[in-house]
Amino acid sequence: MKIMRIGIDLAKTVFQVHGVDAQEKPVCRRQLRRRQLLEFFTNREPCLIGMEACASAHHWARKLQAMGHTVKLIAPQFVKPYVKGNKNDANDAEAICEAVGRPSMRFVPVKTVEQQDLQALHRIRSELIRQRTAKVNQIRGLLGEYGIVVAQHVPALRKALPEILEDAENGLSGYFRTLLDGLRADLVYLDEQIDLLDQDMQHQASTNAQARKLQQLRGIGPITATALVAAIGQNAGQFKRGRDLAAWLGLTPAQHSSGGKDRLLGISKRGDAYLRTLLIHGARAVVRTAVGRSDRLSLWIQNLCSRRNKNVAAVALANKTARLVWALLSREADYDPAYGLGGCNAT
Repeated sequence: MKIMRIGIDLAKTVFQVHGVDAQEKPVCRRQLRRRQLLEFFTNREPCLIGMEACASAHHWARKLQAMGHTVKLIAPQFVKPYVKGNKNDANDAEAICEAVGRPSMRFVPVKTVEQQDLQALHRIRSELIRQRTAKVNQIRGLLGEYGIVVAQHVPALRKALPEILEDAENGLSGYFRTLLDGLRADLVYLDEQIDLLDQDMQHQASTNAQARKLQQLRGIGPITATALVAAIGQNAGQFKRGRDLAAWLGLTPAQHSSGGKDRLLGISKRGDAYLRTLLIHGARAVVRTAVGRSDRLSLWIQNLCSRRNKNVAAVALANKTARLVWALLSREADYDPAYGLGGCNAT
């Protein structure tokens, strides 16, 4: 019996497979070890394969696509409603197989190796910044126990630490000075690593054609541009319009409507919080510098700020920027600030 559709429940070493035929009858229920997965699909006719978008999903999707299969990734929250009975690997694989066959299902695009490389760069940089923030807070907290208060900003602590270590009259013991010098060395190391990653990100942003195009937009620099390329890249066409991308990023109002009464709340905050944060921070910078400028986008921002809070204006601008990002990535176009309030004309 020919298998038309297969759901795979991914794991580290044990994979559960559930396949159905053209009449939606189960014809394959198997548990495979990691080394057996590709062998299982090697000699099979091309079919539709569904997997949850989880760890290693993009890797396996690329491998299976190279064999001629059609692979679609599904967000785990969209698979959950199809799970029957208790949670186990067999039920999860069956739910994935059922969900991937739904015509209205939303899918996650398969990332390329280059996109995953950029994503890894951003994840590592974010983790180093988190570690640096934790280190700064630890140093400030320990110094506070000795009656020494340092300003919150990282540059202030960098400047103050050598002075504190050299001041023989501040009451610090020799042992604590040794410990503090070790913490200072840790902070210097984290600064150096972050600087190296920033240089790498600048290089990636200057060599990637899509990233260079996105940097034409106000409020998008190398960090935001490369993050958008890593998340969306060539897959902007999965969104029918720019508003869909803005909604995917959580930059549109959440709804709580019923009985014909529409009630809009604050932004939904769905999707990637990292991307949304970058876009909103970039929009805040544009809002701050729009004062006194006479271009159409700045006038639009000034008019909005005269009626609404600046934070609301920043989110509205981030929403507009997301729509422009979709236009640039989905069309052969460059940014033209003279088009409407900022649009695209084909090149």
